[in-house]
Amino acid sequence: MNVHEAVSSRRSVRAFLDRPVPPDVIHRVLEAALRAPSGGNLQPWHLSIVGGEPLARLKALMRERVRDDPRGEGSEYDVYPNELVEPYRQRRFDVGEAMYARLGIPREDRPARRAWFARNFEFFGAPLALFCTVDRRMGPPQWSDLGMLLQNVMLLLRAEGLDSCPQECWAMYPRTIGQFLQLPPERMLFTGMAIGYADRDVPLDALVTERAPLGEVAQFIGF
Repeated sequence: MNVHEAVSSRRSVRAFLDRPVPPDVIHRVLEAALRAPSGGNLQPWHLSIVGGEPLARLKALMRERVRDDPRGEGSEYDVYPNELVEPYRQRRFDVGEAMYARLGIPREDRPARRAWFARNFEFFGAPLALFCTVDRRMGPPQWSDLGMLLQNVMLLLRAEGLDSCPQECWAMYPRTIGQFLQLPPERMLFTGMAIGYADRDVPLDALVTERAPLGEVAQFIGF
């Protein structure tokens, strides 16, 4: 698979097969992904990979946490701006509507939507989870470095026939995840990611989200 194929076939998959990820594959992916660029070569990322029995324990723990505190513990950063203006607000609305339409869940059925959202904390059935954390003293430029590393991971997973779903929803439970991962006090949770083999029989995994046309987001100067 070349780079163009990896980029075009990457999806945020929300249904995975119960098929384990070979350890040598995930090691190979992460070793290569670490070539991501970072300002000053700080390499500000820290990764935690969870599978097997520890992942089962985490899923069980999160079922309790989501039941007892469905609104979360309060994230340590804003996943979205407090006032989301256009066109960003509409883009977020459209992708949500497209997803729930494929699931057959109408907007007024809030219990069903909450139940589906809770599947995030089961990693949508994925057999492997990744958490990315960062030193609290790092700033926005270093957070952009995390994104470049995570994009490397997702594209390299595609090259191995694997899929993923980046999940910032984990930021809702920073204390629970921090304790589970035994993070030092100076480290904060950025995001989680589900990793595994997509269940192609689930209609939702065929969803291709819209992208703004190039002319809307790019300005060409001098050529």
